[in-house]
Amino acid sequence: MVSEFLFFTILISDLMTDNTPKDNAEDEVQLEKKILSRRKIIVITLVSAMILIVCAFFFDEIKHEGKALWSNIGPEFFIFVLGGFIAQMIDGSLGMAYGVSASTFLMSFGVSPAAASASIHASEIFTSGVSGLSHLKFQNVNKRLFKSLLIPGVLGAIAGAYLLSAFEEYNTIIRPVVATYTLILGIVIIIKARNIQPKRRKTKNVPALAGFGGFMDSIGGGGWGPIVATTLIARGRNPRYTIGSVNLAEFFVSFASSVTFFLSIGIGYFQIIAGLILGGIIAAPIAAMLVAKLPVKKMLVVVGVVVIIVSLRLIALSIL
Repeated sequence: MVSEFLFFTILISDLMTDNTPKDNAEDEVQLEKKILSRRKIIVITLVSAMILIVCAFFFDEIKHEGKALWSNIGPEFFIFVLGGFIAQMIDGSLGMAYGVSASTFLMSFGVSPAAASASIHASEIFTSGVSGLSHLKFQNVNKRLFKSLLIPGVLGAIAGAYLLSAFEEYNTIIRPVVATYTLILGIVIIIKARNIQPKRRKTKNVPALAGFGGFMDSIGGGGWGPIVATTLIARGRNPRYTIGSVNLAEFFVSFASSVTFFLSIGIGYFQIIAGLILGGIIAAPIAAMLVAKLPVKKMLVVVGVVVIIVSLRLIALSIL
């Protein structure tokens, strides 16, 4: 897993670097390659250190829970795998609703809301990583958009996770507000889908949007996709590249949020987490391939309908 993570980091390093060679400038190309190699080494070193630090914090707990998981795998484990597959198919192809889909599925089989939320945040580290790689492979990522989303999204996720640990009682107020916002955006998206070529407006304040999306994702147990992807698509951005870029950035947002939660409230529910991860990893490449092939107009309609349904569900749950 560490080697896959490092390979993923190398690809991101390439993505963050403008390495297009200039015409008839071999010396500049060679210099650029040397700089890129140094950046890769630095990034790999930092990521390796981060992985070692996280493992050091949770080694004993992970070892104990891993043994228990291996010795107690039963039919319910494969139910969790199915839940992870369905949730990632929706999230990877539409850019949103992993948390809502997975939590709905898990709770319908008797998993408590607390266990479902903790498990989903942990599993998203792995599923969003594989999903991001898949979107890179199918060329669904806009480099400039990804760069604008990355750092603000991570900082927002850390802030949201930290505040939720201290002010968890306010979560019931925040969720319906966010759901109302995304409901309006879902309606806007369907209206725009009536135009074969929706007019694109210049997207302003993308970093602020990413920071808000990361913050609300941690606070509300989900919201990165519905807030960020939905807003960008509603403003006329191409769904394929928006979904790919948002999914790729989601890996870093999920990682930052999950580590903050683990340090604050601990980690558990390994059987649920493992099932969600396995199902999500299987679904991620399939979902990314669908994004590359689906027509824009149909994607807009599907995204809009999903956003409206999810938003109405969240509003209803908040009222009841």
